[in-house]
Amino acid sequence: MMTRRMQTWGRIAGVPAILLLIRVYPERPLRDLVPQSTSVWSADGELLRATLASDEQYRLWTPLHEMSPALVDAFRLKEDRWFYWHPGVNPVSLIRAARSTWQGHGRQGGSTLTMQLARLVYHLNTKTPAGKLKQSAAALWLEARYSKRSILEAYLNLAPFGGNIQGVGAASRIYFGKPPSQAGLGEAITLAVIPQRPAARAGRGVQQSRLLAARTHLAHYWLHSNHATDSERRQLELPVLAQPDSALPLNAPHFTDAILRANPGLAGRIDTTLDAGLQRLVERQIDRYLNQFGERGIRNAATLLVDYRDMSVKSWVGSADYMNQRIHGQINGVLTKRSPGSTLKPFLYALALDQGVLHPRTILRDAPTSFGPFTPENFDGNFIGPIPAQDALIRSRNIPAVWIATQLRQPDLYQFLESAGVGNMKRESYYGLALALGGGEVTMEELAGLYAMLANQGVMRPLRTRPSEAKRDGVRLLSPEASFITIDMLSHNPRPGEDGSLAPRGRWPIAWKTGTSWGFRDAWSAGIVGPYILVVWIGDFEAQGNPSFVGADAAAPLFFRLADALNLQKPDEIMKAPDPPPGVSRVAVCAESGDLPNKYCPQTVETWYIPGKSPIRVSQLHRAVAIDIRTGLPACPPYAPNATRQEIFEFWPSDMMKLFREAGMPRRKTPAMPDCAVADAGGVPKIATPLRGVTYTLRHKSGAETIPLEASTDADVESVFWFDGAVLIAKSAVTHGAIPWTPVADGMHLIRVIDDHGRAAERDVTIRFAD
Repeated sequence: MMTRRMQTWGRIAGVPAILLLIRVYPERPLRDLVPQSTSVWSADGELLRATLASDEQYRLWTPLHEMSPALVDAFRLKEDRWFYWHPGVNPVSLIRAARSTWQGHGRQGGSTLTMQLARLVYHLNTKTPAGKLKQSAAALWLEARYSKRSILEAYLNLAPFGGNIQGVGAASRIYFGKPPSQAGLGEAITLAVIPQRPAARAGRGVQQSRLLAARTHLAHYWLHSNHATDSERRQLELPVLAQPDSALPLNAPHFTDAILRANPGLAGRIDTTLDAGLQRLVERQIDRYLNQFGERGIRNAATLLVDYRDMSVKSWVGSADYMNQRIHGQINGVLTKRSPGSTLKPFLYALALDQGVLHPRTILRDAPTSFGPFTPENFDGNFIGPIPAQDALIRSRNIPAVWIATQLRQPDLYQFLESAGVGNMKRESYYGLALALGGGEVTMEELAGLYAMLANQGVMRPLRTRPSEAKRDGVRLLSPEASFITIDMLSHNPRPGEDGSLAPRGRWPIAWKTGTSWGFRDAWSAGIVGPYILVVWIGDFEAQGNPSFVGADAAAPLFFRLADALNLQKPDEIMKAPDPPPGVSRVAVCAESGDLPNKYCPQTVETWYIPGKSPIRVSQLHRAVAIDIRTGLPACPPYAPNATRQEIFEFWPSDMMKLFREAGMPRRKTPAMPDCAVADAGGVPKIATPLRGVTYTLRHKSGAETIPLEASTDADVESVFWFDGAVLIAKSAVTHGAIPWTPVADGMHLIRVIDDHGRAAERDVTIRFAD
């Protein structure tokens, strides 16, 4: 007897233990029991886009704390007032519903909110007694496994709202154009009456009248059950109807296209780095700009905004209008390969700074020049002559850029772009020197990464579109010193309509560059704007040329509209120009030559240089000449007392004097120097062509093909002699320019040039004859 009683009490005591085990045993979250739509969210918490779930339903799971209290209370009032008091099944409601049905008073719902959730989750047929029993058992099972809060949240996310709309997350946005957190009392009451009969109450026409009747009934019940304020009464008196006039948002469509393509098959919430507020700001500015200049054929634009501090994408506009088929608006301009024009030149100069080719005040030659078979021209068809490197960059002169490209060694521009991750590049020989002028193709994403690398002191990091992506250390491609000096040079590029001499107080520092592709197909403006990298493209996806597609005229104005709008949007974000790294110094150089001033230099300017790299030497441009007072000619020593005076002359090389003449800036002619006259030492000739390290291939030996011989000489030189080994090729006046040379044999040739003062230079040249 005692044993039987102990067994009975053991079974009774085991029931709570079993229930406790069921309660605490790990269970799949309710949201994982049904497929979810993929939803893409901005960093500031806005839904950008949602797709259908795998079962063709719109279902946006929304946590309970992100639903308005009015919405939750309205559903509890309509569906289950005793939700927090029953174990999943309400016997009183079930008996009342069964009696009403048995007595012929019509069907009356007796299901609790938990029972309805069980039907939705387990797809139960509850129209039969057996089905209702299964539903009750499933409800008890859910209550034993999940908290009341989890069950309520799941029901509100799975309730049917007509068609393929499930859950308040999708319904509130589709019917009222707002998230559930912003649903007011009137909208909450309207939504609460739909799930009971979604087919009859969600839609137009007669469905609206049925919806209004059900809503009015629930509103009266709410007023009877609550102490309503005047505001709540007014909300309930308004006939708030649910019409599917709104739609789920399609914001930043090109960006969300890229996100969804990068995460195929991923369901649920995808958080991104995009700032919805900045996205709208950029889109507004683009729309206004295109409306203003559409008559010039400027109808499409793309932009990319990146915070270079953490490499997060903040705004992404792939075209001016995603839905506009006339401009092929669904093409993603951010990911499309286009010719970048001159926007790559800053990296050419940065490499030259790192390799000791130049500093910002190095004087470059902007003159007609042939680089082997390549003879580039400037965009404006003109030549400036001698120009400091900084001015050559910001004025986008092509000939200095190509010359710099010929001076680069390891890496050259092609190797640098490969290291930076620019994809789908053809072999290097395909581009040749034209790569320096935008002869290749990059995406806006790649270009933004390159400018961010400058802002990050030469370290290349990948762009981030999701906060879950790790921040990488990156790869160093440039020195901090070269990056800083390049940014400093670009910061002197004046805004359109300004001379760049004075920046208004509070304005972010901007370092920027424009670009125009061949044939006027693409207009670019790219640069560093405060804490951001901003890239702007104006063009046509059909690659149709338009004379209006000029970087400085078409892209730059939009670039600065966006830059100023961003600056105003972030008034508390104070930015200053970057501090110089320890490895750079300021030095005074002679303004005319760009070299360290000798005692005769009349004017100096300061510039940045990299000790141990930058080509700093003492200037020999300004030299003192003793002039015979009686004859006005250079005098020979020894000088008689009071018989001579000292004058300072500029001893420009012959090719530079020619440039000055052609540019309309004549210089004082250096007097003819007798052999006995004393002036500071001149320089040896500098061979311009043939090029160093180039193999010249001639098609035949008929003599029709020639190679130009040209050298730059000191100002006191009148003629030069050219030799092929020991064989005289020609004697030429320095004013004559290049002379043609016809090789008679292939192989290695030693080309020497000697000026009329005996100073010489030489270069090895390789000749090949094609069959």
